Amino acid sequence: MKIHELNHVAIHVADVERSSVFYRDMLRLEMLPRPAFDFPGAWFRLGAVQELHLIGRRGPVAVIDGNHHFALRVDDIAAWEKHLRAAGAEFVSRLRPDGASQVFLRDPDGHFIELFSF
Repeated sequence: MKIHELNHVAIHVADVERSSVFYRDMLRLEMLPRPAFDFPGAWFRLGAVQELHLIGRRGPVAVIDGNHHFALRVDDIAAWEKHLRAAGAEFVSRLRPDGASQVFLRDPDGHFIELFSF
């Protein structure tokens, strides 16, 4: 099992369009295609392979759903799930609209970490 890279950081924003203009025009970040999630957002390229994901707020920030997180691309999500189960970790698995498999877990301080692979 191997972690390949820090893939993205996700942050909540009050107004996706306003924030997108800032990151695109002020910071000159390249906008990226985004899967068809059921909530507003925008993705941007950070450097060569990392990304910034803006998540549009839908009311109060829901800490339980993993919206504030950083994501690590891994080699074998099934092996990671097996490892996490054996280690007694609590996690949630889901399939992203673009087909990526995701696992969300918390660190000891409650911060969400996403592991994913295609």
